[in-house]
Amino acid sequence: MAKKIGKYQLILLIAFFISAAVLKIWQYHWPEAVVELKKEQLTVLVAKTPWHWHRGLGKRDTLEPYDGMIFLFPFAERHAFVMRDTRFPLDIVWLERGTVVDIAQHVQPEDLPEEELTKYIPRAVANMVLELPAGWSETNELEIGDALTVLSE
Repeated sequence: MAKKIGKYQLILLIAFFISAAVLKIWQYHWPEAVVELKKEQLTVLVAKTPWHWHRGLGKRDTLEPYDGMIFLFPFAERHAFVMRDTRFPLDIVWLERGTVVDIAQHVQPEDLPEEELTKYIPRAVANMVLELPAGWSETNELEIGDALTVLSE
């Protein structure tokens, strides 16, 4: 004999599925922040989930209307970056607790299979990575030891 679902059980079931759908959609939300580097205020996209880290700036034709993307990691290590599906050149800046520890300038897009993409690995551990338009670090004379400040999240 089939058991009937009560009104409250049905409401709980619907609420569960709606919550699950909202959480799934939320992972694709890109937060924004304003940071300061070399006295320049930059509005950046924030990548702080595994999905964001993998996607990065891939499949975008431009950074606009943003000035860059900052990747926040819960741990410091030598985080390697590739230009997966990226369509424009970048400067990649690794930071540890807000201090620049390495810079890769004018990193070019690559149309290669995943396993053949160039891996950009910093010389030091970092817990943040900032991607900026190619040439930004040179134009603004960015150096190892410079400090980044988060102004708003």
